[in-house]
Amino acid sequence: MSSIHQRQQQQQHLLSNPNPISPRSSPNWGRSGAVFGRTWLLALLTLVVVLGVVLPDLRAPDGIFGGSKVAVSKWRDYTLEEAVPFVAKNGTLIVCAVSQPYLPFLNNWLISISRLKHQDKVLVIAEDYATLFAVNSRWPGHAVLVPPAPDAQVAHKFGSQGFFNFTSRRPSHLLYILELGYSVMYNDVDMVWMADPFPYLEGDHDVYFTDDMTAVKPLNHSHDLPTPGKKGRTNICSCMIYMRPTDGAKLVMKKWIEELQAQPWSNVKKSNDQPAFNWALNRTAAQVDLYLLPQAAFPTGGLYFKNQTWVQETKGLYVIIHNNYITGFEKKIKRFRDFGLWFVDDYAVLESPLGRI
Repeated sequence: MSSIHQRQQQQQHLLSNPNPISPRSSPNWGRSGAVFGRTWLLALLTLVVVLGVVLPDLRAPDGIFGGSKVAVSKWRDYTLEEAVPFVAKNGTLIVCAVSQPYLPFLNNWLISISRLKHQDKVLVIAEDYATLFAVNSRWPGHAVLVPPAPDAQVAHKFGSQGFFNFTSRRPSHLLYILELGYSVMYNDVDMVWMADPFPYLEGDHDVYFTDDMTAVKPLNHSHDLPTPGKKGRTNICSCMIYMRPTDGAKLVMKKWIEELQAQPWSNVKKSNDQPAFNWALNRTAAQVDLYLLPQAAFPTGGLYFKNQTWVQETKGLYVIIHNNYITGFEKKIKRFRDFGLWFVDDYAVLESPLGRI
C-alpha cells in the first residue's frame, strides 16, 4: 500500500508540473511514463481482484444475513450431529436454547462464561433462523437449528403457549446429545456464571440439578432429591441441568418427553416444561442416580435477589445465579443492572465471542 501511495503522490506532482524534467535530461520520459502507467493499471486491477475475493467472506457486524448465499445454505443444513462434536471439549458441551429477542441475554451469559474460559464448548440451539445466522456469522459453528423452527420472533411470556412450545423441545435436544455419547450442561440464558461450576459436578451421578424453592437450606444440606411438596412433586429447576451420557440420564429425558406429551398446554392449564421435568425425576428416582447441587452455589432468583440476609451470609459462595422469579424482558435486564450483573453494555466488544450483537 505504501508503494501505491508513493505513486499517487508522484502522479499528483507530475500533473501539477507539466515540465518536471527537461527533454534533454530525460530523453526516455515518454517510454518510462508508458511503463509507469501500465504498472499502475496492473496494480489497480490486482487490488480489485483481491477485494472481489475477500469482501464476500466478510461479515457486516450488524447484519444478521451478512454471509453469502452459500454460507446461509450451509448453516441452514448444519445438523446437531455435526455441531456437537465440533463444539464439545473432552466429551462435554454447554448448551442453551435461544430465540432472536433473547440475543442480549445470550451475550450477557456468554461474557460471564468467557471470563471462566469455557466459552469454546458452548453450543447455541437457535429457535429461529435469524438467531442461527446471527451467531454463526460471528462465531462459526456455534449455533444449530433443529427443525421445525417454532414461531420465536417475540419474547414469549412465561406461561404462554409460545413459551411452552419453545421450552418443550428442550428434552429432545438433550436426549439426542446424550445418545451421541456426550456429557451436557444445559443453561437458560437469564443466568450469570460467577465461578466455574464444573468442580461442583463431583462423583459419577447421572443427573445434576438445582432446587427452585426459596426456603433456605443449611449449607451442608442433603444432595438427594428433595421431598415432594403439596402438589405431589418436587420443584427442581429445569433451567440448569448437567447430565452424563448414561442410561439413567437418558431415561429421565425420555420420561420428561412423555410427561410433556401427557400434560400439553391449554387455556385452562397453562403448563410449562418444569412440572413435567419434576414428574420425570420423581418417577425415575429409584432407577437413576440423582444429585442436588448446593443451594448456596446455585441459588434461585427468588432467593438471591430477594433475601438480602441470606445473600450476606453466603457472600462469595455463588457459582451460577439465575434471574428467575420475575417475568418480563425489560424487568430482567433492569434487575441484572441493579445488581451489577448486566455486562453487555460495557464488555460485549472485548469479552463476548459474538461482539456487540
